[in-house]
Amino acid sequence: MDDLVVGTPRSHMWQGDRPLGNDRRLPAARVQTGDGGVAEQTGALSESAFVDRAGQYHRELHVHCYRMLASFDEAEDALQETLLRAWRGRATLQGPKGLRPWLYRIATNVCLDALRDRKRRVSSLPSLAEVAWLQPYPDRLLDEAAPSGAEPEAALVARETIELTFLAIIQLLPPRQRAALILCDVLDWPARDVASLLSTSAAAVNSALQRARTTMRGHRPERRSDRTPSQPSAGQPSAAELELLGRYMAAHERGWDLPELVAQDVRLTMPPLPHCYRGWPALRPLTEIANGMGDWRLIPTSANRLPAAACYLRRRGEAAFHAHKLDVLRIENGVIAEFTTFGVGLFGPAAFSGFDLPTTLEVIGK
Repeated sequence: MDDLVVGTPRSHMWQGDRPLGNDRRLPAARVQTGDGGVAEQTGALSESAFVDRAGQYHRELHVHCYRMLASFDEAEDALQETLLRAWRGRATLQGPKGLRPWLYRIATNVCLDALRDRKRRVSSLPSLAEVAWLQPYPDRLLDEAAPSGAEPEAALVARETIELTFLAIIQLLPPRQRAALILCDVLDWPARDVASLLSTSAAAVNSALQRARTTMRGHRPERRSDRTPSQPSAGQPSAAELELLGRYMAAHERGWDLPELVAQDVRLTMPPLPHCYRGWPALRPLTEIANGMGDWRLIPTSANRLPAAACYLRRRGEAAFHAHKLDVLRIENGVIAEFTTFGVGLFGPAAFSGFDLPTTLEVIGK
């Protein structure tokens, strides 16, 4: 779990200019970089103050990179590069007030560089299967980035802009349009500030933003009829959604008996696999395959502010249940409209660690 969980700002990330393993934390003040330390100028942050203050933005910067890239693992790499660039360039920072936008500038440009290098883009979006690199984000880590005392309306917006559907749709946008949309419409930055960050004009930002919004309107589903501003703070799954999740888990464990729980046009995708199954008749053969694999045990969790189930499989002849997949549910009008399944075999057991879940379940007497 250490490769996913944020530590305290005082922990080390570098020795000199080199990252240490998978630790995603800020360097301690005693790290020697060989550049003479922070410049002696009026209002400049000391090394210890830089470490303390920058550490406050660690999780929200990671979420920002995740929105840009739609991959938890790639966001981790982008955050590490962001903190490394920030540490090397800290002498250019004038005082604490500009620290947050300065860090966002670095993080955004790191993501733009990554997108430029990968040269990948989604040209159409018939399903989430088109975004092969899509990964889930544990809600327990999203809570670290949520503003304290947020109003329900603000929490609703946060949920709508971290769901898997939103992340997939913004992959349709060119990188700079994507950055403009996230910074203006999600983070509520003024266009002039985004223009400064992207080294362009406010008019260019507004133009990019208009095109991005048009694309989003053309692809985003209508707001669910069962979603209201009275949802729990930070946008966690509602009581009704959790009740349906419980019914789904019980049905999965007894043989995937799901017809009454799913929409007629229910969809199932399994990134990074390119397959998309539509409708219960298409899903039924999958239930037969799952039932033939062995016994299942499910644990409730949540990802991207949606209800989810961690699914453990005990194959024939085995004593323990092993982490096999994570099912994220999108619910509309009281039924499951979409499953997004993330297989441990494709993403690795560390994905479960981010949800604070074990990779193995020992079941006595089963």
